[in-house]
Amino acid sequence: MPGEEHGELWGSLPAIASLNASYSTSMSLPSPYLLVPPAERKVISDVRRTFCLFVTFDLLFISLLWIIELNISYTIWDNLEKEVIHYNFTTSFFDIFLLALFRFLCLQLGYAALRLRHWWVIAITTLVTSAFLVVKVIQSNFVSQNAFGYVLPITSFVVAWLETWFLDFKVLTQEADDERAYLAAVNAACERAPMIYPRAVSDGQFYSPPESLAGSEEDLDEEGLGRRAVTAQEKEYVRQGREAMSVVEQILSQEDNWKFEKNNDMGDFVYTLEIPFHGKTFILKALMQCPAELVYQEVILQPEKMVQWNKTVSGCQILQRIDDNTLVSYDVSSGAAGGVVSARDFVNVRRVERKRDRYLSAGMATEHDAKPPQHRYVRGENGPGGFVVLKSSSNPSVCTFIWVLNTDLKGRLPRYLIHQSLAATMFEFMGHLRQRITDLRPSLR
Repeated sequence: MPGEEHGELWGSLPAIASLNASYSTSMSLPSPYLLVPPAERKVISDVRRTFCLFVTFDLLFISLLWIIELNISYTIWDNLEKEVIHYNFTTSFFDIFLLALFRFLCLQLGYAALRLRHWWVIAITTLVTSAFLVVKVIQSNFVSQNAFGYVLPITSFVVAWLETWFLDFKVLTQEADDERAYLAAVNAACERAPMIYPRAVSDGQFYSPPESLAGSEEDLDEEGLGRRAVTAQEKEYVRQGREAMSVVEQILSQEDNWKFEKNNDMGDFVYTLEIPFHGKTFILKALMQCPAELVYQEVILQPEKMVQWNKTVSGCQILQRIDDNTLVSYDVSSGAAGGVVSARDFVNVRRVERKRDRYLSAGMATEHDAKPPQHRYVRGENGPGGFVVLKSSSNPSVCTFIWVLNTDLKGRLPRYLIHQSLAATMFEFMGHLRQRITDLRPSLR
C-alpha cells in the first residue's frame, strides 16, 4: 500500500473515468442526507421478489412437464382420468404436480404474503418433497414407463433444493445485511450527524471562502474570494458541494475499514467499503511519481481537457460556474466491459478546495436545466465522493492519489457485472493518467 497520503477522485462507473473528468465521483457514507426514511423502504426486496418468481416457475414448469407426459400416449383426457380419478401411487404423476402446488402455496404464503425471515417454511416443503419422492421412486416402477418416469421426480427434487439454497444463501443473507446497514445508517445519523452532516449554512457563509479542512490559517484556501452564489438555486449547488466535501472527509478518515480487493504491477491498490443504501464502494489508491500540483491541474482543474488523454471519457462540459470553488459539470462516459455497459451521462455539482497538504475535489449528482435526461444516454447518478491529491511531507516530487467510486448506472445492468469491471477500469484510468504525466514532463523541463 503506497505511503500514508491520500488522494481522492470522484468518479462514476466503468466509463468511469468518465466521471473522473466530470468529477462525478460517487462515494457515500452513512449520513443523514443519504438515509431513506423507513416509510420509503421497499415492501418486498428485489432478491425476495426474484425468489417468489422462481417458486412460480417451479409450479409452471412441473405442470408443463406433467401435461406433456399426459399427451405421450392416448388422449390427455383419458390419461387425466387414469391418473386423477383412478389415482395409483405407483404409476400416477398427479401427486408430483400436487407436490409442486404444495410448495408454491406454502412458499408464497410464507415469503410473499407474510414476508417471513426464517427458513422453517422452506425446510418443511423441502423435507416433505424429498421424503415423498424417495418413497415414490422406491415403490414405483418408472423404468417400464416413458422418459418422464425419470424427468418429473428428478426435476421436482432438484428444483426444491435449489429453492432452499436460494432462500438460505441469497434472500435471507442479503436482507439481513441490508437490515444491518439500515440500522447502522440510522445510528450514524443520530450519533454522528454533527461529523458527517454539515450544519445549516447562512447566506453570509455562502459568500465566504471555503473553510479549511484542517482548521489551520496556514492552509491555502485562495478560491472563493471572487464569484459568489446569488440565486436560491446557486446557493443550493454550493450547499450540495459542501455537503459532499464533508462526506468525503469522513470516508478518508475510515481507511482502517477499507477492504483490500486487488492490486496491479504498478503498485496501485483497489479497496472496497460497504456504504448503506449505496452498496459496495470502490477505492483506488496510487502513488504518483510527480508533484501533487501536476495531478491537481490535470485531474481537478481541467476536466474539459481530460477527454484528450483519458479514453474512458468521451465528453465533459462545464455547465455553470457557481463561485470560485463550485461548478456544475456534464460528463459522458465511454462504454465499458467490452461494450456490455453502454455510455452513460451524468450531471454533477463539484466543489474544489486547496489545503496546505492536499487538494480536494468533492461532488455529487444534481440537476441542471441545461442538461435534462436525453434518449441518447442512460442518465447515471453519483453519490457524494471526490478526488484528493495528497502532498508528500518528505518528498515534493511524489504524491498519493485516491479515487473513490460508488455510482448508480441505472438501466438494467446486473450489479455483479458492474462490480467486476470497476477495478479493471480504475487501473486503466491510472494507466492513462501516468501516460499523461509522462507526456507533460518534457514540456515542463
